[in-house]
Amino acid sequence: MSVKDLAEDFTALCAKGAFEEAGHKYWADNVVSIEAMEGPMARVEGRPAVQGKSDWWNNAHEVHAATAHGPYVNGDQFAVRFTMDVTNKESGQRMQMDEVGLYTVKNGKIVEERFYY
Repeated sequence: MSVKDLAEDFTALCAKGAFEEAGHKYWADNVVSIEAMEGPMARVEGRPAVQGKSDWWNNAHEVHAATAHGPYVNGDQFAVRFTMDVTNKESGQRMQMDEVGLYTVKNGKIVEERFYY
C-alpha cells in the first residue's frame, strides 16, 4: 500500500469518526505520539501507550462534532487537519479545537504522529 493510499484510508476513517479503527489499523507497534504541550502525555511511545493516551482523551471528552480535512501527502509523511467541538467532562468547558496531525509512515504503518495546535 502506498503512503497516499494509507493516508486516504486513514483520513476517511477519521472523517467518519472512526479514530480508534484508524489507529488500530495503521499504528506500528513502535509508534510514537508527540503533542505540542508539557506533561505526561507530551510524548508516548509504543502501541499500548498511544492506545492508553487515546483512551484517556476519549474518556475525558464528549465529542459533539469532528471533521478531518486532507490528507496532504509529501514523501513518507502526510498531514490531516482536524476540527472538533468537544466538552471536557471534568470541567464542563466546551471548546473548539483546530489542529494538524503530521504522520510519518514506514513499511505500511504509522511510526510517528505529531500534533500542532
